[in-house]
Amino acid sequence: MTNSGLRLVLTVLLTTLSCGIGCKPSGGDGTDGGVDGGTVAAKRQFLSMGTAPVGGAFPVVGGAIAEVLNEHPGTIDWKVQAKGTKGSQENIRRLAGGDLQLALSNAAITYFAVRGEAGWEKAYDMRSIVTLAPNVALFIARADSGIQKISDLKGKRVIIGPSGAGFEMFVQPVVEEHGVKWSDFTQLNATQSGAVDMLGDGAADAAFLGGAVPTASITQATSTFSVQFVPFDEEARLRLIEKYPFFHEANIPAGTYKGLDSEFKGLNVGSMHMITSADQDEELVYQLTKSIWENREEIASKHPAGKAINEKNAARNTGTDYHPGAIRFYQEVGVWPEAAEEALPAKAATAESTEGAAAETK
Repeated sequence: MTNSGLRLVLTVLLTTLSCGIGCKPSGGDGTDGGVDGGTVAAKRQFLSMGTAPVGGAFPVVGGAIAEVLNEHPGTIDWKVQAKGTKGSQENIRRLAGGDLQLALSNAAITYFAVRGEAGWEKAYDMRSIVTLAPNVALFIARADSGIQKISDLKGKRVIIGPSGAGFEMFVQPVVEEHGVKWSDFTQLNATQSGAVDMLGDGAADAAFLGGAVPTASITQATSTFSVQFVPFDEEARLRLIEKYPFFHEANIPAGTYKGLDSEFKGLNVGSMHMITSADQDEELVYQLTKSIWENREEIASKHPAGKAINEKNAARNTGTDYHPGAIRFYQEVGVWPEAAEEALPAKAATAESTEGAAAETK
């Protein structure tokens, strides 16, 4: 063999070895193991899930879901990390900015975000993946406050939730439907435990509290001082359910709290739900929804909110469109409602339908 021929053979061998070590497999997007047709690449997907500050249910529920998703990745190799945030409002903005891929949010806050209403500076293109636990909330007042009905809040000091949490997005429609303007009373901010302290020492007259049934803060209040459970006007309550898809009926059984001698006709004022941006990959969302659904009992074993992942609740309409990937899965397993193209699931819900799962409104 001539020297030139030998050099040609060596060049071919070196090129073959080099490509065997360093060349990427052919893929539709040029990534490792990429697949034509817009599907998610086979390389690991790192997904950040926004939750809320420590102390509420969001971080615990988010952690439980992330842990189960990581144990059951399905056909996509993902790594989900639950991250503490300031709550729903920050989560929505960070989803839009691409800093988060998944998030937990209060359905009422998401409802107004996607419409650019109630203080949102623009419309945010969010989509639901799964509806989780209800937020069953109501006004409680000191028994000596003189507050017997919601219209009596006029001129009073009322705690509406932590500062910046966005609770006014569901509290304001409630009071206004009862003929009370937002300017008719003094709004105070506090956590739920802080609200009980403020009611107890007379720094506030009433507070809007809720979450799981029973709610720890309401139990604490009723065991500390005499409480008035402020009823919803029935006609106003039904109008709220009709007007806003995030409001659902959620009655509290008699005896749930000290002093509650008869059933309280209440409201779920905005369920916890998992959301993502509208442009998130459809196959990824399909696989996430599938893993959450198929492993819902394992999620429930880690946190009661997992009990809300059921046939009646997971695809429930809260006013935010579902992601196409989630819709496709729910249709396959038969829990998506009929005529899904025209209507989302029926609104009726009770506290019992979600089996007392915990909720967080941030």
